[in-house]
Amino acid sequence: MSVQTIDAALLSRMFLAGAQNLDAKKEWINELNVFPVPDGDTGTNMTMTITAAAKEVQSLADVNMKDLCKAIANGSLRGARGNSGVILSQLFRGFTKTVRAEEEIDVQKIAAACEKAVETAYKAVIKPKEGTILTVAKGMADIAVQLKDAQLPLEEYIRNIIDYGNEVLAKTPDMLPVLKEAGVVDSGGQGLMTVLEGAYDALMGKEINTDFAKPEVQVKTSAVESDAEEEIKFGYCTEFIINIDNELTGSEVEELRNFLLGMGDSLVLVPDTDLVKIHVHTNEPGVVITKALTYGSLTNMKIDNMRVEHQERLIKDAEKLAQAQAEERAKAKAEPRKAFGFVTVAAGEGFAEIFRGLGADYVIEGGQTMNPSTEDVINAIDKVNADNVFLYPNNKNIIMAANQARELVQEKNIIVIPTKTVPQGVTAMLGFDPGASVEENQQMMLDALGTVQTAELTYAIRDTKIDDIEIHHGDIMAVGDNGILNVGTDIQEVAVEAVDKMMTDEAGLISIYFGKEYSEENANRMAQMISEKYPDLDVEVNDGGQPVYYCIISVE
Repeated sequence: MSVQTIDAALLSRMFLAGAQNLDAKKEWINELNVFPVPDGDTGTNMTMTITAAAKEVQSLADVNMKDLCKAIANGSLRGARGNSGVILSQLFRGFTKTVRAEEEIDVQKIAAACEKAVETAYKAVIKPKEGTILTVAKGMADIAVQLKDAQLPLEEYIRNIIDYGNEVLAKTPDMLPVLKEAGVVDSGGQGLMTVLEGAYDALMGKEINTDFAKPEVQVKTSAVESDAEEEIKFGYCTEFIINIDNELTGSEVEELRNFLLGMGDSLVLVPDTDLVKIHVHTNEPGVVITKALTYGSLTNMKIDNMRVEHQERLIKDAEKLAQAQAEERAKAKAEPRKAFGFVTVAAGEGFAEIFRGLGADYVIEGGQTMNPSTEDVINAIDKVNADNVFLYPNNKNIIMAANQARELVQEKNIIVIPTKTVPQGVTAMLGFDPGASVEENQQMMLDALGTVQTAELTYAIRDTKIDDIEIHHGDIMAVGDNGILNVGTDIQEVAVEAVDKMMTDEAGLISIYFGKEYSEENANRMAQMISEKYPDLDVEVNDGGQPVYYCIISVE
């Protein structure tokens, strides 16, 4: 019998199945990145976004439509990473807003929810671009409305929507020339379709593991997190003494030892003349005790559930950590509140030190290869005791998450300076004037962004062609603010040519930030080559410590 409506339990399974399908295919989606750089992260960002919501869904004690929709919307909103993740969260937000008051969803409600999802997502993007995830979502919303009165069975109706979405996705290269030249479809659109294909499998009754227990990729920040990931294979610590009439023979001791080793681990077996002491970790203490009784009577019996004790310890540790953090926040709030505070994003300890030296109150670890979530940004803002907090994303793929965080923070005035590169963030912070107003500082910083050009040097991970530039696997590329600047086989030569392309009559400073994979000695040689070509400009070398990119060079 076909399904006519979707209730909360089925919607929950569909959502979790979609999340699992995306997680399984995230690396494939990452590889759809237009630029052949080793930091394609659309699939990862979308997966981490939906995973945050999936964990909220799985924690629900009672699955009803209202609580389910709240878990999906809030979890994805706060967990959103990267532009694709933020747009996905907004699609979920619009969809769930439409159906949260319903007990069951039918074709008419799905059509209305799809429309609201697209409307919400488009509003979140300042300059929507066709040929992206937005285009794919809009195409599906349009067909959903067109077919809502066609009297189609629910499964067929949804299949038609997904099929049309795949058709639109296949056309995205015709809408964005850069996709066509690279020979890929839009990665965000592919991520969305991957979620829906997984959800459809669940709708059709396909057996899917919806246990979304995989941990997010993140740096451990405390011993509590490390302990929480430990797995206890055998849960019961079982101890007792066997009282025996006659001392066990060597073969009897060996037979008992082998039996106990087959039942668990951490075995301690101490035979004596009239007793045998046993300690073992096992999942079946009853079986162990039954076996022991065949040798004699038992005394000093003790069985502890280590999983419960472990969980209790983790809870206590977490409570201590939470209390310490609360005390830290209370202490900070007790201090006089500043007029201005600064939060910035940076990948690399060198860059972090640079920003701290410029007065940053909090540096969020992240960037091109590790986009922080909306919640990460909110947590950073919470640690800054200031009325006005300037926020520097320093990456075009983090700006939307920063704006989303700004909307969710109520007690402080958050000013997002849309810095697209780390050098832009450095220049913006250097332009701060403590004697000027918030509005004056904001405008000065925005004006300063236009004076900075950036090139990021890395290697190509595949053969491709972009803007008529032939790129081969292993080539060194200089990625500029608006695309590939130049390509070559020698880092130094590529760097000098990139500077040539960024040079203007107003330029006065060239900054080289060397990364993890590039030595200071090489960076100094690069600076010498550039200085010889531009003797009237200041050239400085700084340790950025960034991953992936050998050097980041700015001209301003």
